[in-house]
Amino acid sequence: MICTGVQAADVSPLMAPPPQPAESQPGWTFSVAPYFWMAGLSGDTSQFGLPTVHMDADFGNILDHLDFAFMAAGEARYDRFSVIGDVIYTKLSADAKTPLGILANDVDVTSESFSGLLGVGYAVLDGPEGHLDVVGGVKVWSVETTISFNGGLLGGVEREDSAAWVDGMVGLRGKYSFTPEIYLTGWGLVGGGGADIDWDVALGLGYDFNDRISAIAGYRALGVDYSNGGFVFDAVQQGPILGLAIKF
Repeated sequence: MICTGVQAADVSPLMAPPPQPAESQPGWTFSVAPYFWMAGLSGDTSQFGLPTVHMDADFGNILDHLDFAFMAAGEARYDRFSVIGDVIYTKLSADAKTPLGILANDVDVTSESFSGLLGVGYAVLDGPEGHLDVVGGVKVWSVETTISFNGGLLGGVEREDSAAWVDGMVGLRGKYSFTPEIYLTGWGLVGGGGADIDWDVALGLGYDFNDRISAIAGYRALGVDYSNGGFVFDAVQQGPILGLAIKF
């Protein structure tokens, strides 16, 4: 069984460096940040009424089965206020031959996951060297696995198991500039609702090439513990993250 997990996110809105202070750039400013998260996956999962299975895959294992991934984030900022968003979608697939080929010749497994964060922030500290924002929002999750049987007695049979839920999230995000070009950025979010717990922490080092383009490199860890009936998704994803932030 494949479990979703290349999540790749903040250099998401949480990692994207904020626009210049309102006094130098009045009005709304915006930034978008495509990013790539080289995350491994560990934890436990249960679907289709089967016993719980332990997951432990590094990024190389996940990359071998990756069909598609889309990761993007954005921020709109006005003075001390901000609106942030982050979207992650991944699709993984694998196939395997059955031992005897009676019930089926082979089995295809496809796993898709989506998480989307929408939040608002307020800078409780805001100065020339950086800022500290209080953040609150909601995160939507969707996890779906499809099993298809080919050949044999079960040829053409397809089964799907899925779950979707919403978690409330609160936390902090911040930035501190060491020089006009080099800065430290990070965040920590925690919450729950549909899940028993949902958390996300990261720390990154950024470089401003100019007023509009920045690059960020860091490390991120994210965890979620969701269960409902026979569906269990208790996973931790962590690994290096790279991103590019474009401000306008």
